[in-house]
Amino acid sequence: MNFEIGGKRALVCGASRGLGFACASALAKEGVAVTLVARHHDALTKAAGRIESSDGVAPHYVAADISTEAGRNAALAGCPAPDIVVTNAGGPPSGDFRALSEADWTAALEANFLSAVELIRRTVDGMIERGFGRIVNITSLTVRSPVPQLDLSNATRLALTGYVAGVARQVAPHNVTINNLLPGTIATERIRELGATADKLIAKVPMGRAGQPEEFGAACAFLCSAQAAYITAQNILVDGGLCSFTV
Repeated sequence: MNFEIGGKRALVCGASRGLGFACASALAKEGVAVTLVARHHDALTKAAGRIESSDGVAPHYVAADISTEAGRNAALAGCPAPDIVVTNAGGPPSGDFRALSEADWTAALEANFLSAVELIRRTVDGMIERGFGRIVNITSLTVRSPVPQLDLSNATRLALTGYVAGVARQVAPHNVTINNLLPGTIATERIRELGATADKLIAKVPMGRAGQPEEFGAACAFLCSAQAAYITAQNILVDGGLCSFTV
């Protein structure tokens, strides 16, 4: 299927590895001009090289921390008028809720909520003017099934879910969609580093295996496609059936 997004511009966050890289790679394969954003220059250089070797086009990249205003400014200077934005930030640390400080909460809010809010706010009007926009937020299945000890992630990602629910409906008439992708156990570098713990997580998945990053990236690319124009304000699980349907 031709997703009809060749020539569009995409800003993809957390794109040097894992799920962000998978999304950037999938979009590049569709002919999208991708700008990779992550904190570490060396990792970005390697990621851009992988995409160039696969697709023949070297993506632009910006080393920046999007949890900060300066980082967001740098990212948008590198891709000033994106048609597609993929927000993505690593999950905050786990821990007993009693031990979480105000500083812990502030850091989690900046990384997992406010960074996405600001990128949406600063790009959505340009999308409306051009008559096309796709925003995909990589969140977590914890918004459907909160996990003990992950209170920072549970709360901040739920905040983003609520924000998207309202904003997506306001911009929907302009062919601008905003959706959240909720990964389950995907075989990224992080999962492989968990060793025996990863095996326990995979054993809980009804499909009996971890998802592949390419499968997650394909889901993201579809949500960014012309064909997905009628899908918005949704929280879409990519988890091999791990989270059961609840009313």
